[in-house]
Amino acid sequence: MPPPGSIKIAPSILAADFANFGAECRAVEEQGADWVHVDVMDGHFVPNLTFGPATCAAIRPHIRGVMDVHLMIAPVDPYIDAFAEAGADIITAHLEAGPHIHRTLQAIRATGKMAGLALNPGTGPEAVPHLLDQLDLVCVMGVNPGFGGQRFIDVSAKVRALRAMIGDRPVHIQIDGGISVDTAPVMARAGADVLVAGSAVFKGGSADAPEAYGQNIRALRRAAEGALGTLV
Repeated sequence: MPPPGSIKIAPSILAADFANFGAECRAVEEQGADWVHVDVMDGHFVPNLTFGPATCAAIRPHIRGVMDVHLMIAPVDPYIDAFAEAGADIITAHLEAGPHIHRTLQAIRATGKMAGLALNPGTGPEAVPHLLDQLDLVCVMGVNPGFGGQRFIDVSAKVRALRAMIGDRPVHIQIDGGISVDTAPVMARAGADVLVAGSAVFKGGSADAPEAYGQNIRALRRAAEGALGTLV
């Protein structure tokens, strides 16, 4: 896995063709995706219902790289082992999903997986310094969780504060929600290095005609890297 600092594009399969997930995962990776992001929603913690461990296990053989599983569920702890066994490389839980997030992060790491902490738009970063020794990733929500295609909420100040807290630790800052060629450079300049994108990647293409996916991924990467002055 590339270290924090280099821009990574993580297409969210929430915007993919639900009837063709395996081919969609293969297509976005072949077109340049760094990670594949799986948004798990329970209809309780968030107002939508999406995937479970069985879906993750089904698509795992089609993903050569990182499967990044974002759990928008409550409670979280009873399901950690199932998602680990399904092949997740990163398991991210929400700070807001339960009272014992440190225990949750410990449980994720005990499975041998990387541990992520997600923060809703209305949640500040104050708890993060107390959890840094358990973290591989902080996921900052750029929309209220539950649905794709929402308008982006500017979380630049939060990302800058997190980047200062993290310093040179090997912890990724991920933005999930509202990423486009307009918002990607803003988030990159603030300090994010992983950009989750749904419709911004999958628009205009299909698993049978994936060239648009590649164009969209390259456009997002150019926008972010250009803002950092690292575009080659």
